[in-house]
Amino acid sequence: MKVVILCGGLGTRLREETEIKPKPMVEIGGMPILWHIMKTYAYHGFKEFILCLGYKGEIIKEYLYHYEIFSNDFTIELGTKKIDIHPRHSEHGWKITLVDTGLNTMTGGRVKRVEKYIDGDIFMLTYGDGVTDLNIKELLDFHKSHGKIGTVTGVFPPSRYGELLIH
Repeated sequence: MKVVILCGGLGTRLREETEIKPKPMVEIGGMPILWHIMKTYAYHGFKEFILCLGYKGEIIKEYLYHYEIFSNDFTIELGTKKIDIHPRHSEHGWKITLVDTGLNTMTGGRVKRVEKYIDGDIFMLTYGDGVTDLNIKELLDFHKSHGKIGTVTGVFPPSRYGELLIH
């Protein structure tokens, strides 16, 4: 089953970070938000991802293109450029399709543009800042048990100004 991650927005609420990189590449604990999202899905057995790129998508492409070199030790033979990678990371088996879905494309348009890479009637969709501790397998079981076309999860974020409870 494919996991579609929306990575194309402008990230205006994190403007100081997103002036130079897309929001999914903002780091938490030294790793991009995108990596944390993918690690959560992979933990639950979902390792096929489709990334809907837009704003500064080339930074995500470059990061993933060089991921093996940056995340592992390797031996290089100069003159031939033969490289032997000595794996250290646990992201084995991840298959990632990166799709330029346009700079100003809205959510529905992004999903439509990756439709040809989704094989099956069911896929998962999240935003490029959708870090969660949700049990993804339980969520999928919940979805399937209700026979609906979609299941949405969300949170009620606390007010930045606090809350007033009146009794």
